[in-house]
Amino acid sequence: MRLLSVRLIISLILGIAAVSFGFSYYEVLNEKRALRADLERRAETLGESLAGNVGHLWNPGSEKELQHLVQQFGNREHLLGVVVYDRRGAVVAETPELAKTLTATPPAAMQAVSQDKEESSFARLDNLPVHILALPIHRQNEVFGSLAVVHDVSYIREQSLRVWRHTFFGVLTQVFLIVLITLLIVRWSITGPIARAALWMRGLRTGKIPFRQEVPDLDMFRPLAREVATMAESLNHARHAAENEARLREAAESMWTAERLSVQLRRRLADGDLFVVSNREPYMHQRNGTTLDVVVPPSGLVTALEPVLNACDGTWIAHGSGNADAEVVDAADRLRVPPEDPRYSLRRVWLSKEEEEGYYYGFANEGLWPLCHIAHTRPLFRAADWQFYEEVNRKFRDAVLQEIENVSRPVVLVQDYHFALLPRMIKEKRPDARVAIFWHIPWPNLEAFGICPWQRELVDGLLGADLIGFHIQSHCNNFLETVDRVVESRVDWEHFSVLRRDHRAIVRPFPISVAFTEDDGVEPGEPDFNVERATLLRNLDVEATLMGIGVDRVDYTKGILERFLAIERFLESYPGYQGKFTFVQIGAPSRTHIKRYHDLLAQVEAEAERINWRFQSGKWRPIVFLKRQHSHQQIEPYYRAADLCLVTSLHDGMNLVAKEFLAAQRRERGVLILSQFTGAARELHDALVVNPYDIDQTAEAIRVALEMAPQERRLRVGRMRKAIREHNIYRWAGNLITELCEVRLDANEDTQERLRTNVTVA
Repeated sequence: MRLLSVRLIISLILGIAAVSFGFSYYEVLNEKRALRADLERRAETLGESLAGNVGHLWNPGSEKELQHLVQQFGNREHLLGVVVYDRRGAVVAETPELAKTLTATPPAAMQAVSQDKEESSFARLDNLPVHILALPIHRQNEVFGSLAVVHDVSYIREQSLRVWRHTFFGVLTQVFLIVLITLLIVRWSITGPIARAALWMRGLRTGKIPFRQEVPDLDMFRPLAREVATMAESLNHARHAAENEARLREAAESMWTAERLSVQLRRRLADGDLFVVSNREPYMHQRNGTTLDVVVPPSGLVTALEPVLNACDGTWIAHGSGNADAEVVDAADRLRVPPEDPRYSLRRVWLSKEEEEGYYYGFANEGLWPLCHIAHTRPLFRAADWQFYEEVNRKFRDAVLQEIENVSRPVVLVQDYHFALLPRMIKEKRPDARVAIFWHIPWPNLEAFGICPWQRELVDGLLGADLIGFHIQSHCNNFLETVDRVVESRVDWEHFSVLRRDHRAIVRPFPISVAFTEDDGVEPGEPDFNVERATLLRNLDVEATLMGIGVDRVDYTKGILERFLAIERFLESYPGYQGKFTFVQIGAPSRTHIKRYHDLLAQVEAEAERINWRFQSGKWRPIVFLKRQHSHQQIEPYYRAADLCLVTSLHDGMNLVAKEFLAAQRRERGVLILSQFTGAARELHDALVVNPYDIDQTAEAIRVALEMAPQERRLRVGRMRKAIREHNIYRWAGNLITELCEVRLDANEDTQERLRTNVTVA
């Protein structure tokens, strides 16, 4: 930094001096030109006056009168004298002082006679700079001689030197002041922030501060700050990965990391590429006035899949739902994401409002969602919605086929219930593609699914995939029972596969998880949980000593109303916790223009207000309902500071909130209360498992969680954290894609020839 300051000072001095020298030189030239012009103008005025008088006086024998005339001009300012020459250049009359200096006839005097016009020149007489103006003398329209007016011009040089001296001292003062001010500005606005950023990066590199601590203010270098933050995060992740690798190697353990997944995928995919298809996109672009914002939608799907795409530089195909999404894509509707560190491609598919209303809000979320979750909400099936569902699946098929057109071995991973028809559509056009679909929601029993009027078409579409994944084995069993009843096929229960239309589909459970790769323990600089909890509650304007947390979309399957009733029963049954325990419910509004969801949001708000009105006192409230979207970074402090987390889903495929809460519990002190109707309950055996419909049981679980001994808390949380550490999102993705790549594609030559013919005709 000191070397930089010296360079800056020298550069400023040289730069300012050079610029000032240039301006000063220009100023001196202008001054010299002005003085010379003024001198020439005065000499011309004097010369014309004298030439007329000399012309009248010049007669034979008039030498004395001429001499007397020229002597009168011997003492004027800067005037050396006046000389009168005849036609041959002989002196007729001359100022005595000039006779000592001007010893020869100047050329200008002879030129004035010969050319009969005024001549002006600058010359030197005995090292004295002079200006000579020669004018012809006329008498009776005849050139009779010449008149020379000689001025001393040494004062012009002296004046120029004064200008140079004045400029030099002025420049010297300017350089000093400018350098001083510049150094102060650099010190205040550049050197200081850079030094703080350097200390921050050093602390991050040495592990003395957590990555969550924000980068110091670098307002003047905002793009640099973003790159520094991204680089710091990469360094942080690389350090953790290296430490984990060393620890695991020492302990002879096997753990999936992003680096291991990347190596695995590159080896498995070989010369193929990975394509993920989902309804929800990982990044939305929203135009708010003149500002273009990048929004990460709150979604377990995004949380689960982005590490996979980052690891293999794949392509994510999704519905472009942001109001400014079309502004940032290229001609092929693609862009690179994440914005701050592009690592994979996002291909956007455009849907009309009618298509989105019918396919997404209609058939998918008013039909399939309640049908599969069995949460006592009646599914609605409309023929018009089904038509839109088919149309949108075909539109996504076309997008997928465009993306894989020049890929020799494409691997396509379709996501969720929005695209049940898509696997069959893709395989009909590209039988060489390996296609998997992962069903993120439960698959209901045979009788429940039989409600759907288009169950046969949905099942047939799913069976077009090479691999069909669910969260847990019971969902696989339900699906195979449905297949056995609904379509003509051969179900192999021993190997969990289905043979239909000369194509075999394998059905497997793949419990999804979170990106948990950090080592155990507390990060350096992480605040004490009591301090963090007090800060969070103070920001919510609540006074309490114990805190619970719930994080959900406001959806009728999440059991939020049942959760609030359990909190009310807990406070009734154990009044000693009134004034001490506050439950923070982070609820992201979802699908609010569907009446069922709109009504539910109002019910949740009303229930929270009713319970608060009943129990609250002073600054204490039993329930704080945060009705807005929150990023994972905003939620994680609540996870860390909470004494317990309530996950009371009425029916859920997995529920990643439970795993995110445990991943944040580095101090191993928060208790998880988990619904028995979640897929996570099959893995997290040390949670307090409850029936969310049993209000008294859930209320009692809250008491047990708050009064649980610290040693038992650590034991329970430690075992669950170990489970999700070993079965993290990277392992989920690695197992899913590895199994898909190992699936043997149909080998029947007649079938392959028929499919290739279909592709050619299409």
